[in-house]
Amino acid sequence: MAVQKNRLPLKKLGAYYLGLFLWLSTSAMHIPDGYLSPATSLIMFLIVLPFWWLGIRKIRQTMNARSVPLISLMAAFSFVIMMFNIPLPGGTTGHAVGAALAAIVLGPEVATVAVSIALIIQALFFGDGGVLTLGANCFNMAVVGPYAAAAVYQACTKGMKAGSSRRLIGAALGGWLGLTLGAFFAAVEFGLQPLLFTAADGTPLYAPYPLSVSLPAMLIPHMLVASVLEGLVTALIVFYLLRFNAHILEAAGKPGAVCGEVTFGKLRWLWVGLAVLGVASPLGLLAPGTAWGEWGLEELARLGLQSIPAGLEKLSGLWGAPMADYALPSLGNANVGYILSAVLGILLVGIMTWLFTLLVTGGSGKSRQGV
Repeated sequence: MAVQKNRLPLKKLGAYYLGLFLWLSTSAMHIPDGYLSPATSLIMFLIVLPFWWLGIRKIRQTMNARSVPLISLMAAFSFVIMMFNIPLPGGTTGHAVGAALAAIVLGPEVATVAVSIALIIQALFFGDGGVLTLGANCFNMAVVGPYAAAAVYQACTKGMKAGSSRRLIGAALGGWLGLTLGAFFAAVEFGLQPLLFTAADGTPLYAPYPLSVSLPAMLIPHMLVASVLEGLVTALIVFYLLRFNAHILEAAGKPGAVCGEVTFGKLRWLWVGLAVLGVASPLGLLAPGTAWGEWGLEELARLGLQSIPAGLEKLSGLWGAPMADYALPSLGNANVGYILSAVLGILLVGIMTWLFTLLVTGGSGKSRQGV
C-alpha cells in the first residue's frame, strides 16, 4: 500500500492516536528502529552502560564456571518466554519477559546481563526490537525490570526462611511492578519524541505518539494483563524452586558460594521444561494482532496514518535480521519456522551467555570475592 507523503499536523496525529488507544492495548516493549531518535537511542545506551558494568563486576566477584548453567538458563528462559504472545483486548498482543525471575535467582546485576544477551540475540537474529534502540530496550526490560522486582522481592522476604510462602507474594508483586515500571519508561521514551524532535512544519520525525497517548496506552494494559502474567509466571516458577530446588533461591547475589550444588544435572528438569516451551512456542502465534508501538510501515499505513514520520521511515529498515519475525519463509510452515527459531534462539542465547560468563570469570571454578 503506497504511503502518502503529506503530513498531518501533530495535533491531529495526537487526536488520531488517542482515538486509536480507545480500542487498542498492548504489553510488548520491544521498540523498533525509527521510533526513537538517534540522540535518544544514544542517551539510553549510555544510561545502560553502567548497569552492564555492574553486572559484569558482580559476575567476576560472586560467580564462577559452575554458575554458567544457571545464568544461561535464565537468559534462555527470558528469550523463549517472550515468544509467547497473548491476546489482549482490542486485537493486540503482549508477553512476559522473565526479568523478575532472573533477578530473584541471580540478583538484579547479573540478571541485567542475562536478559540483555537475550534482547541482543532477538534484535540481531530475529528482528524483535531495533538495533539502534537496543539501549532503550535493555534499559526498560533488563535494568528497570530486574532492579524493581528484586527490590520488592527482597522487601517481602527479608528475614524469611527459604520455604516461606511470602517468597511467592514477593515474586508475584516484584514481577508485576518490574514490568509495569518498564512499560512506564518505554511510554515516556515514546511520548517525548514528538515533543523534542519535529520537522520544520511541526510534524513528528519519529514516534508520533504524545505522552497523553503513550502513557495510558502502555501502562493500562500492562497493569491489568501483561504485568499480571509476569507476576504469575514468576510466582509459579519460584513455587517449583521452593519445592524441588530451594537452594537456588539462596544463590541470588552470591551464587558462586553455592553453585557447587547447582550443577547442570541439578537443573536438568528446568532445561527439559525450557525445551518443552520451545516446542510449544507456536502457541504464541495464536494471538492475533501486533503490539502497540511495534507497527511496521505497512501496518501504520493500514491503520490509517496518512503519512509516515520521515525519521521513522528512514531508520525502520536499518537492520535486516536473517530470521525476522521468527520465521523461515522457505519452509512454508509458520509453526515449524517458529519452533526452529525458538530452538535456535535458546541455543544462541545459552551458548553466548555461557561463553561470555566463562570469559568474564576466566573459567575459574572458584568464586572471586573482592575482585
